[in-house]
Amino acid sequence: MDISMTYPNSVTIEEDSDTGSSSDSIKETGHTNQESQCPDTSAIGKKKLPPKATIGVPGKKRRLTSEVWDYFNIIPKKDPNEELKCQCKKCGNEYSAESKSGTGNLHRHIKKCVKMTTKDIGQYLITSDKGALGTRNAQFSQDKFRELLVHAIVRHELPFSFVEYEGIKNVLTYLEPQIKHITRNTAKSDIKKLHAREINRLGSELRGCPSRICLTSDAWTSIVTDGYLSLTAHYIDSNWLLQKKILNFSYMPPPHNGVALAEKIYSLASSWGIEKKLFSITLDNASANDSCVAILKNQLKLKNSLVCDGVLFHVRCCAHILNLIVQDGLKEIDKSVELIRECVKYVKGSQTRKLRFTECVTQTSLDSKKALVQDVPTRWNSTYRMLSSALYYRLAFCHLQLSDSNFRCCPSLEEWGRVEKICSFLQVFYEATNAFSGSKYPTSNLYFPQVFKIQLKLSEECKSSDDFMKRIGSQMFVKFNKYWSEFNLLLAIAVVFDPRYKFQFIEFSYNKLYGPGSNELVKIRNALFDVYNEYVRTFNISGASSSCSRGSNEVYSHGAKDQEDNQSFDVLEEFDQFDTFEFASSAQKSQLEMYLDEPRAKRSSHINVLDYWKAQQFRFPDLSKLARDILCVPVSTVASESAFSLGGRILDQFRSSLSPQIVEALVCTKDWLFGDKSEGSLNMNLEDLTQNIMSLNINKDEVDATIIEDSNSNIINL
Repeated sequence: MDISMTYPNSVTIEEDSDTGSSSDSIKETGHTNQESQCPDTSAIGKKKLPPKATIGVPGKKRRLTSEVWDYFNIIPKKDPNEELKCQCKKCGNEYSAESKSGTGNLHRHIKKCVKMTTKDIGQYLITSDKGALGTRNAQFSQDKFRELLVHAIVRHELPFSFVEYEGIKNVLTYLEPQIKHITRNTAKSDIKKLHAREINRLGSELRGCPSRICLTSDAWTSIVTDGYLSLTAHYIDSNWLLQKKILNFSYMPPPHNGVALAEKIYSLASSWGIEKKLFSITLDNASANDSCVAILKNQLKLKNSLVCDGVLFHVRCCAHILNLIVQDGLKEIDKSVELIRECVKYVKGSQTRKLRFTECVTQTSLDSKKALVQDVPTRWNSTYRMLSSALYYRLAFCHLQLSDSNFRCCPSLEEWGRVEKICSFLQVFYEATNAFSGSKYPTSNLYFPQVFKIQLKLSEECKSSDDFMKRIGSQMFVKFNKYWSEFNLLLAIAVVFDPRYKFQFIEFSYNKLYGPGSNELVKIRNALFDVYNEYVRTFNISGASSSCSRGSNEVYSHGAKDQEDNQSFDVLEEFDQFDTFEFASSAQKSQLEMYLDEPRAKRSSHINVLDYWKAQQFRFPDLSKLARDILCVPVSTVASESAFSLGGRILDQFRSSLSPQIVEALVCTKDWLFGDKSEGSLNMNLEDLTQNIMSLNINKDEVDATIIEDSNSNIINL
């Protein structure tokens, strides 16, 4: 039996009673007001059709009755012969709207469209954004869930078994009943895929960056005696921001000699496609590194990819050199330093002594919030912090000696004076080490001013009337000359590109150390113009840049005052009054000469060197390219060594069986995605933990107990 329903809006729907489905035929009827054409529809439930879209076809218009057309718009045809298409109102995806295609694909899209909501208002979640209430769709995406879960494992260094914890699975199921849990093997596979995607992204970034790339590298042995080599890239991107990326944390089998290291580093650089963009490599002072650099230079020279034939390629880790110098000088520690160490141990010996010392601090009107540091004898920088904090509480220690008869190790006035000299002496090395250890800001321009102050300080102590200071100063000066007599000229050139110093600081420094017109000054001046000339030829710069010259080899100084005998005078304040001659007298000057002839910025001004050259890149286009490459040179291997701290946490005693490929994926991906953010780490490097605890007001027994307690809590967490 067929039931025919006629509506006054010219649409007739024929329905077959046997199948209960609508036929494909849609008949047109004329517009009429006759009641005979509108039968009583109460028998079929008074079904009312909402207004639908229509499709224009030759001779008639088809009305679309399916509910999917509430979510799609028909795209008008530009050509009668092209396929009819429709577009999702939410996400904009296009699908075929031809009658032969049906509506099944449209129904499927509605169910999976991320921007589509097919739920009622009760299924919305209320959110608060900056104090304003809003609604968000509770649509769940399994792919997004897996991506966020993998990011959490990488960022917080979670074990892969984390995804199989029953408690975690219960929480996730409560939040989303439709969730599909994954296994540890699936999480491991997802991390490999994430690492592969990030390799492609970072590789494109490295090959397309406008600057050359500087490398730092170091070797490390895990808890299971597996060798690893960390390779870190430093470069300045198109926005003049210094970038640091751990390229590889690669398994390094023995032997760890120069040949093996050179082959490993070159193969890793070649895998990234950056072997022709290398500018320098910074390594520590291990003997194998010298032969490694020699082999690397020969390989890169064959491709003609080094600046100045590789003269500026090898940079020694300055932080490592400073550590060797100071440790050599402090082998024979002074008695006064031992007394300070005993004073700190006494105060931290019990809670009663701490309270008594706090009372002395209050009575002497000192700030008790400053930590009283106990040093680790094998770390000279902690010794400096101990002496610095003890000098601050000097009056409190003297007051404690009067109020506590058991406190008998307080230094005398003469010994306090010697402690003050030692602390002042170590302060120069401490500040230089902190400056060299940065990885988020340029350090090459900081090298020469810091080393100049160290050399000047050592020269003064060698002439000191204090036998102890003279002895340690002489020992350290010998070690200093061993490492810096043949230092890399690149690190002296880098200070020229700091607008607060320029070449005048090099001239001022060498006048103080060697006298006016020294051969060392001429050597650096020639190297500066040589590397600039090579950049001019490399980038085919024409015009005024082609007239670049070395300038006069004679060096004149004006206004430099001889005040070396006054030790209390700040030598950098003397430099503020220093001036020199112009670099070129010809009318046509190179960009380097024009830059050097401009007045210096105030040395006390806080200038971001990269921002300065970003603003000057259009005035000095060729010189800015040289500045970009030189300023990204790191003067220490701290960036590579920091990867070992992360690797040590990942390869702890509970996860030491991880394959080298997974270890590299975890270390590198965390660095690429989250940088140095490690606030969510479950495990802390015990060495760093010890240093942090030493800064607190607790004794050694409490230090050991805290380390053991922290280790036990980490075992429970894992």
